[in-house]
Amino acid sequence: MQHDGYCLVRYEHHRHPGRLLHQGYVEAQALKGRDQGYCSKPHERQVLNTVEENLDRGNFLVEPQRAALFSVERLNTVISKARDYILSLQNAEGYWVFDLEADCTIPAEYVLLQRFLGRPVPADLATGLSRYLRRRQLLKGGWPVFKDGVSDISASTKVYFALKLLGDSPEQPHMIDARRTILDLGGASRVNVFTRITLALFGQIPWRTVPAMPVEIMLLPSWFFFHVAKVSYWSRTVMIPLLILLNKKPICPLGPEEGVHELFVESPHEFVNLDHSVPGNGRKNLFIHLDRLLKRIDRFAPRVSREKALKKAISWMLERMQGKGGLGAIFPAMVNAVMALKTLGFPEDHPAFVRGTAALDDLLVRRGDEGFCQPCVSPVWDTCLSLSTLLEEGVRPEHQAVASSVGWLFQQQILCRGDWCERVPEIEPGGWAFQFENTFYPDVDDTPAVLMSILRAGCLGDDDFRDRIAKAVKWVLGMQSSDGGWGSFDIDNNCIYLNDIPFADHGALLDPSTADLTGRCVELLSMLGFDRDFPPIAKALRFLRREQEPCGAWFGRWGVNYIYGTWSVLMGLRQAGEDMTRPYIRRAAQWLESRQNPDNGWGESCYTYNDPSLAGIGKSTPSQTAWALLGLMAAGEHGSSTVQRGIQYLLNTQNPQGGWDEDLFTGTGFPRVFYLRYHGYSRYFPLWALAVYRRLRAGRKTRQDEVRLQGKCNLLEQESG
Repeated sequence: MQHDGYCLVRYEHHRHPGRLLHQGYVEAQALKGRDQGYCSKPHERQVLNTVEENLDRGNFLVEPQRAALFSVERLNTVISKARDYILSLQNAEGYWVFDLEADCTIPAEYVLLQRFLGRPVPADLATGLSRYLRRRQLLKGGWPVFKDGVSDISASTKVYFALKLLGDSPEQPHMIDARRTILDLGGASRVNVFTRITLALFGQIPWRTVPAMPVEIMLLPSWFFFHVAKVSYWSRTVMIPLLILLNKKPICPLGPEEGVHELFVESPHEFVNLDHSVPGNGRKNLFIHLDRLLKRIDRFAPRVSREKALKKAISWMLERMQGKGGLGAIFPAMVNAVMALKTLGFPEDHPAFVRGTAALDDLLVRRGDEGFCQPCVSPVWDTCLSLSTLLEEGVRPEHQAVASSVGWLFQQQILCRGDWCERVPEIEPGGWAFQFENTFYPDVDDTPAVLMSILRAGCLGDDDFRDRIAKAVKWVLGMQSSDGGWGSFDIDNNCIYLNDIPFADHGALLDPSTADLTGRCVELLSMLGFDRDFPPIAKALRFLRREQEPCGAWFGRWGVNYIYGTWSVLMGLRQAGEDMTRPYIRRAAQWLESRQNPDNGWGESCYTYNDPSLAGIGKSTPSQTAWALLGLMAAGEHGSSTVQRGIQYLLNTQNPQGGWDEDLFTGTGFPRVFYLRYHGYSRYFPLWALAVYRRLRAGRKTRQDEVRLQGKCNLLEQESG
C-alpha cells in the first residue's frame, strides 16, 4: 500500500499471545479488529492496542528500499549538531552528568523520610514533588514502576501515603482513584517487603509482619550459608542499616488522619504472618518456617551478643559514610542509614548525620514546576560514554573537552580497598565507581567503559597515565568470576538459594555474572591486544556461548533488555576477533534485524523481564535504536538496508537542540522491580551510532579500531607504583 511515496510495513501476529514479529511485507490490517481476549495478559493487550492505534493513525510508515534514504550532507549536519550539543553540556570541571530518573517511589520515600526525621518539606519543594507524583498517576488510579507500565501495588501505596502527608485530601478524585486501584489489587497487605517495612516504621502494620533479620547476622562466619559478603553491594548497604532498624523497631507517630488504614482490606493490626508457603517451592517454604522460628526465639537472644552485633553494624555503616556520597551512594541505602542514625539517637549535627542528609538533598532535581528525587547520580558513566562518543565522532584527543574529561576521570579512579576485596584480597585496587564518590564500591561496568574511553583518547602512550591504566586492567582481570563471566561489584556472588529468603521477595539479592558486563570486559581486553587464546577471554567466550538465548539474543542485566545485552556482547565478540559469520553470531544479528519496528527504529519494553516472549518488542526509542545499530554494525551489517533505515530513523527524530527525545525507561536497576530513565542516553548513544556508521560507510576504521593494539601489550607485566 503506497502513501505519499512511502509504503506500509505489514505485520503478522505470532502464534504466541502478544508476540508481534516482523515478517516482511504481510498485511498489517490483519491485526485490525483482533479479539482482545486473544491476549491474556495486560501488557500483551497493551502491545496489541499500541499496534492497532498506530495503524489507525498511519504511523507505521517506512521509506521503500529503492529510495535514497539520506544524503551525506544531512548525515554530517545531524552529527555536527549532536556533537555541538553534547560539548555544550560539559561541566567546567570536565565531566558530564545528566538526570537519572526512577519511578515515583523514590520521591515518595524522600517525603516519608522527612516525616520520619521530623523535618517539614519546604513549601515550594512540596508543591513540585506533589505535581510530579500526580502527573505520573495512571488513568485508572495507580502508579507503575516504569512509564507505560501497569499499576504496581507497592509503588501506588507509597505514593498515596506520600501525597497524603504532603496534604492531598483522601477525598480528592485522584486519591479516590488511587485507593480504589490499591484495594482492587488486594490492598496494602499485598505490598513487597520494603514497602511493608515502610508501613511498619509509621505504625501502619505490626513489626511482626516483617521478615526476621536478626542483627546477629553481623557475627556469622563467612562459611555460613548466610553472610553479608554473600549478597550484592546494593543489598548489603540497604540491609545492614535495616538490621539496626529491625532490632530497634522504631515507630514514627502519625495523627489519625495521616495514616493509610483505608488501603487495607482487613484490619492491619490483626496480621501475624504475611509470608505464606508456596506449593512446589520447598526451599522457599523452608526459609519461611525458619523465619517464623527466628521470630519466636528473638526475645531469648543473649544481650551480650546482640550488643556486640549492633556495635559491629553501626561501625560498618559509619565507616562507609565518611565521604560526601552517602552510604553506597544509592538512595535506599542512604535513607536507611539516616533513619538508623536517628533511631540510635545520633544528634542532627553529628558529621555522619549531616553528610547523610546532605547527600540525599543533593539528589533532588527541579525541572520547571516539578521536583523529583534521583536514585543516585551517574557522572562517571555519563562522562566516559560522552567521551567515547565524541572521539568516535572525530573530536581530536587534544581537544580541550577531551583533555579535561580525561583528567577528571583519572581523578575519580579508586585506589583504596573496598568490600570487593573480601573475596579477592590479593588484587590491588584501581577501578571506577558510577557516582561522584562511592569509594568502597567500584564496579566492573564503569571501569571497562572508562578505560575504553581513555584508550580512545590515546592515553596508553602517556607515561603519566600508563601505570594507572595497568592498575585498572589488573583489577578488572582479578574480578572475573569462576564461571568465566563478570558480575558488577563482586566475584562469584551467586548463592542463588538466598533469593528464596522472605526478605528477598524482589529477587535481586545477588550480583552474578551477566552477559552485558562480560561482553564489555572482553571488548576492553581485546582493545589492549589480547586475543581469543588469552585465558580470561577464552573463559569469557565460553560463558557467553552458554548464556545465549535460543533466539540468538543475550539478556541485558543493566539495560532494557535483549537489545542492550546483544549489543554489548556483539561489540566484545568483534573486538576479540571472532569470525562474525559464525552461526551463533549470525543468529544474534538476524534477531536484531527481525526486531526492527515499522518506523525503522528499535524498542523494547520493560515487560520483557516478566515475559521473554516479548523480547525486542516495544515502541522505538533513540537509545535502543542506537544499541541495535551498533550491534548490527559490529556484526558487519553497516551496509545493510536494515542499518540504513535505522540511521534514517535517528536522522528523522533529532530534536532542535541536537539531542533526541526519549521518555521511556531503557535502563535497568533490578529486573521486574526497578527501572531507570537515563536522560543522557538519548543524547550520546544516537550520536555514537551515527558516527560509527559514517566512519564505516566511508571505509574508515572506528576510533576504537584505530587505537586497538595489534599485539599484546605489556601492561600485565608492568610494576604498579
